[in-house]
Order: sequence, then structure tokens, then C-alpha cells
Amino acid sequence: MGASVEEQGDATPQGTSSQLKGLKVLVIDDSKTIRRTAETLLAKEGCEVFTAVDGFDALAKIADHQPDIVFVDIMMPRLDGYQTCALIKHNKVFRSIPVIMLSSKDGLFDRARGRIVGSEHYLTKPFTKDELLGAIESHIGR
Repeated sequence: MGASVEEQGDATPQGTSSQLKGLKVLVIDDSKTIRRTAETLLAKEGCEVFTAVDGFDALAKIADHQPDIVFVDIMMPRLDGYQTCALIKHNKVFRSIPVIMLSSKDGLFDRARGRIVGSEHYLTKPFTKDELLGAIESHIGR
């Protein structure tokens, strides 16, 4: 039993939890499963997580909560991820917020289009915990 407690203590690297603690993260995805998965993983790291079901919902939450980083699904109803990212990046107040695109497609065209609208990173779904945290760590403090 004592070994499992030690193993649990080693499971979270010291730098990760302190770096992400209190970080405000917005996850925009029309999939409840993706929102819940990201929220659970990030909350365990000490992040304050907000979720939105589409781009319109997200824009109000960005204004209300001013997140430190945004994850946005590409394929959503009403306002897709590209449009949402472009709106964030064209706003003087919010343009410095890193935007990470989420997609089930891993095509070069999709990645390029994400860059054109201003996204900093691109994750393919399903993503791992390490990919999610790595994306945050590489864009925080820029």
C-alpha cells in the first residue's frame, strides 16, 4: 500500500501542476464527451476550466472570463472553429490569447487554414493528456 501512495506522488511532475494551477482554459466543442474529457484532465492539473458548445457561446465566455488559452473544435454548428479563431484574433483585447485548434482531421489543408486564421497549435482528436498539457505549456507566457 505504501508504494502506491509514493507512485501517486510521482505521477504529477512538480513543474506541471504549479505552472498550470489557476490557469483559465476555455474548451469549445459541440461534443459533450470532448468537453468533459478536457475539463476533467485540466481540472486535475489545477486549471479553471470553462466550456462552450459553439463559437457564439464561446465569444460571450471569452468576454466574461478572459481565458489564458482557448481550445476550439473546427467542425461546429453556427460558428465553426476557423471563424471563432478569426474573431478572437481580430479583437484587440483578445488577440494575444493562444488558440489551439481541435480536429478529428489531420490534413495539411486543415492545419494551414488554422494557421491562416491565427491559431497557434493544432491537436488531432482523440488527444492524449500529454498532448493537451504539452500544447498549453508551449504557449503559456508568450
